[in-house]
Amino acid sequence: MLGSQLYGSWEISSVSGRDKPDGAGKATSQKLAVYADEKSDNSVVPEKLSNNGFCSAETMEERELAKGNSDQPSASRTQSRTSALSGLLAVRQAARRDRRVKFTSLLHHVTVELLHESFYSLKRDAASGVDGLSWREYEQSLLTRLTALHDRVHSGRYRAQPVRRVFIQKADGSERPLGVTTLEDKIVQTAVVQLLNAIYEQNFLGLSYGFRPGRGQHDALDALSVGIQNSRVRWVLDVDIRAFFDTIDHEWMMCFLQHRIADRRMLALIARWLRTGVLENGKRIPAKQGTPQGAPISPLLANIYLHYVMDLWIRQWRERTARGQMIAVRYADDSVLGFEKHEDAWSFRQVLEARLAQFNLTLHPEKTRLLRFGWFAIEDRKKRGEGKPETFDFLGFTHICDQTRNGMFVVRRVTIAKRMRATIKEIRAQLHKRRHESVPVIGQWLSRLFKGYCNYYHVPGNTRRLDAFRREVIDAWRHAFKRRSQRHRMNWERMTALVRLFIPYPRELPMHPYPIARFGVKTQGRSRMR
Repeated sequence: MLGSQLYGSWEISSVSGRDKPDGAGKATSQKLAVYADEKSDNSVVPEKLSNNGFCSAETMEERELAKGNSDQPSASRTQSRTSALSGLLAVRQAARRDRRVKFTSLLHHVTVELLHESFYSLKRDAASGVDGLSWREYEQSLLTRLTALHDRVHSGRYRAQPVRRVFIQKADGSERPLGVTTLEDKIVQTAVVQLLNAIYEQNFLGLSYGFRPGRGQHDALDALSVGIQNSRVRWVLDVDIRAFFDTIDHEWMMCFLQHRIADRRMLALIARWLRTGVLENGKRIPAKQGTPQGAPISPLLANIYLHYVMDLWIRQWRERTARGQMIAVRYADDSVLGFEKHEDAWSFRQVLEARLAQFNLTLHPEKTRLLRFGWFAIEDRKKRGEGKPETFDFLGFTHICDQTRNGMFVVRRVTIAKRMRATIKEIRAQLHKRRHESVPVIGQWLSRLFKGYCNYYHVPGNTRRLDAFRREVIDAWRHAFKRRSQRHRMNWERMTALVRLFIPYPRELPMHPYPIARFGVKTQGRSRMR
């Protein structure tokens, strides 16, 4: 029988009646997860799609066979709301009351008020789409434009525009395609995201951190550090899905959406965004798979897709198959899992690849790694003569096995060296372009950039790496002064004064708290392993 005890943000599960392979283990095993929803699932093995590409109630994961129309819960149609917030609140309350309810009427919640709120949540200086319309141009006659947009959405005359494709350079030198959506598509998509978030936030598991309200990258980093340090993790599986946003299967995506959405107008609207495609060299290329990166709807659709493909399945595998402790943290398509036993880690790696293949996804062979990491990793590798433990990267930080002065294990996080070098290279290029601007203007720009960089990377244990970054920034600025004029060279006395004015030491800036302090683990005096 499965029992669970919730201590703060931790959940500790115990499964009784499971013997160890060698017969020498205890009768029960405990598994600790960095998420807090332990309800047992039905099978999460997918059924085959129907011919029309939509799932019936019988084929949906986590659903029992339908016995009749009266047994299928559905959300009552509600009257139009005069306030966007009251409409979202009603949807959220209905979704929270019954996590299996299917909403039959959602589009009427996309009101002019919600479109207005969505418009002002967009970036003012974002790039324009294929229509060339900017945020400030649209604002000049905002109410008239939003009213017309609202009428087109509800009358069925709204047509999504193709996405303008641009390429951005990644730290490894490769290029990543990015879609620039038109302004009106952004407005409607942002409104739909707010509406769907009210529903799916009631279903998403705690292990998911990417692009969710009230959660961020440092929440995922804290959960991972606390999970590794406060459990018997000895192996880490660093999971990366190859070209995830470009390979999302549209039929499966629509199938997953129908778990909770029965409003055909809403489903048709989302399907239209998926199929819109891109505009490249003046030619429209329809999309057969994937979601356009850069569109407001894409992160939410990605979370919904992986919720059914990975999250629910991971929870089930942990409960039914794992023989030791197991933790999981996912941020978008990047996941890190920790295991107590090597056989669990190796077995999970094999079945995960098969699981993803069912949904047109593949693991990146080079970025997906199984490594010895966690408690006793330093000691184990030293006994084998293998040197220091391997490291892994997650959300901009390299995670390292380290020890305190008292010999206690700790996860140390430092800025990924490759990313820091790429940032310095970009700063040097920008300084060269702006070399004719005044010194105060350049100084204020560098100050904002440096403080913003430290705002993300200033975590305990990373101060030395930030000091090195500061020295590189100062050197780049001094080099820019040399290139600016040969007659007026910058002496060290004046350079030092400018540095003190604009580029503070990292230790003078706020630092993120220790993970265990922010993550808020509360055991109430009891052992975390009990």
